[in-house]
Amino acid sequence: MTAASDLTLPDLTLPQMLREQARVQPDRVAIRQKDFGIWHPVTWAAYAARAEAAGLGLRALGLPAGGHVAVLSENRVEWVLAQLGAGLVGAVTVGVYPTSPAGEVAYVLGHAEAEIVVCEDQEQVDKVLERRHELPRLRRVVVMETKGARAYPPDLVLTFAALEAAGRAYGEAHPGLVDEVLARQSLSDIGLMIYTSGSTGKPKGAMLSYRNIRAQALVIAERIGLDRDGVHLSYLPLCHVAEQMLTTMGPIYRGSQVNFGESLRTVQDDLREVAPTLFLGVPRIWEKLHAAITMKLAEAGGWRLSLFERALRACEPFAEVPRERRTLLQRLTFGFWYALVFRALQNFIGLRRARVAMTGAAPIPARIVRFFRTLGVPLVEAYGATETSGIAACQRVGEVVPLCVGPAAHGVELARGPDGELLARGDTVFVGYYRNAEATQAAFTPEGFLRTGDVAETVQGQWRIVDRLKDIMITAGGKNLSPSEIENTVKASPYVKECIVIGEGRKFVSALIQIDAETVGQWAEAQGITFTHFRSLAEHPRVRELIDREVAAANGQLAPVSQVRRFHLLAKELDHDDDEVTATMKVRRASIQTKYAEEIRGLYAA
Repeated sequence: MTAASDLTLPDLTLPQMLREQARVQPDRVAIRQKDFGIWHPVTWAAYAARAEAAGLGLRALGLPAGGHVAVLSENRVEWVLAQLGAGLVGAVTVGVYPTSPAGEVAYVLGHAEAEIVVCEDQEQVDKVLERRHELPRLRRVVVMETKGARAYPPDLVLTFAALEAAGRAYGEAHPGLVDEVLARQSLSDIGLMIYTSGSTGKPKGAMLSYRNIRAQALVIAERIGLDRDGVHLSYLPLCHVAEQMLTTMGPIYRGSQVNFGESLRTVQDDLREVAPTLFLGVPRIWEKLHAAITMKLAEAGGWRLSLFERALRACEPFAEVPRERRTLLQRLTFGFWYALVFRALQNFIGLRRARVAMTGAAPIPARIVRFFRTLGVPLVEAYGATETSGIAACQRVGEVVPLCVGPAAHGVELARGPDGELLARGDTVFVGYYRNAEATQAAFTPEGFLRTGDVAETVQGQWRIVDRLKDIMITAGGKNLSPSEIENTVKASPYVKECIVIGEGRKFVSALIQIDAETVGQWAEAQGITFTHFRSLAEHPRVRELIDREVAAANGQLAPVSQVRRFHLLAKELDHDDDEVTATMKVRRASIQTKYAEEIRGLYAA
């Protein structure tokens, strides 16, 4: 981990720090991007130069100081060039989820008062143009990929290459402009706006200052030890704070390397090629990796499966004991099974070089965490929010308390409110919500603490998140239940993708369950079960029996009052376009309960 003496960062904004890295280590690789199977390096000097060209290009298009530029794209080098470029000319970046339908895109662009939007491709440009009549502030659209770009009006749409070229020309005509902007820029300036997922209403634009961003970089340095030798694969959406902290905040202040893979579909292959020293996976990623390992070994069967099961049984009892505190016998036992089984599995998922692996952004089943720790993956749990600029609490690799998210992060003060709500205060806490003074005021206590909305408790000096305050359920018998605890226990099954618990005011707990089409499909094929689509698979009687067994196994880990007595298998996958989940795949509970009201009534019918 990073030494305490190394926990100092210059009092520079993110754009100022990019320039500093270009000065200190100009020829060192800052970014690698994979295109058509080939990794293309970008040095710190090139990173800063191209970002400056992009920023000056935005200024040439009429973006004023303090103006807002939106980015609508999957992760790639142009995303961060647009973001840092905007910062270099005093503008603010707003990320938009590329999976969002046109209506949601238009809402964010309109609410954020974006004047220029940088899009990845023709699909994203078309979303913007479809709702252009709702966006009076929009000046121009920039598109990264050139395919189809000629079909658009040249006075409205231009390519990213043309933006950079315009910026270089503008820089020649206005020498010293970036120097002047950076000389005035301060840590109190707003650097980034991140829109919340909107699981209970319209998304809100959280304003993060450069002070917030720098404070989060300090958190990353102290808690997970990011340094200039760190290597990260950027694949989670950059419009989410979790990826921002590991693609821009931490790396630009610490000088580490970021890798952009070819696409979301190639993440598994990219992980093996990059072999990152730091990896962040949301729970769904860890669940998919767990399912991939489980299914691969189940297919192999025979002695390979038997060997794996023996390795798990041997090492699971001390999985959460730090390596330096293990007994000689435990070290020898792990070393034996690592050489025989675990090393190959770590290579399979691309995490053999990981010094720290994190899970965050949502609750995760305890069994999944224990599984990867047993394999020797240094997995820690972290907790944070958009409003805390990322991590607010995080475990240290050598100090793991099961089911907890660790102590407060560096420079963060955590406390409990009267109703058990977790409160946070410190330099990482955001400035407020854009154009929403009422929501900003409601987000803070009179003492200046951020209301996180999560119920928490302490266990052995670490914080444990119980559930969202608004989601705590009270049964007809007056028992308080945590739906996420029940849901995560059920979702530990590789065959279950989503579980939505019903129980508020009810006599017993029920659930709506969505199967994992990939793993259940593989199981069905192995069983000789024929199916044609998701619905035919989900409605097959033997699939119902499979999920019944998985729910029964989960119930064995739950208190009687929390056990799922009845469940309904959803005949379709939950969809963002159908207002069932957010862009970050968080379930919209109110929408689900309304949409599936008849199915829920059936679960409680006599």
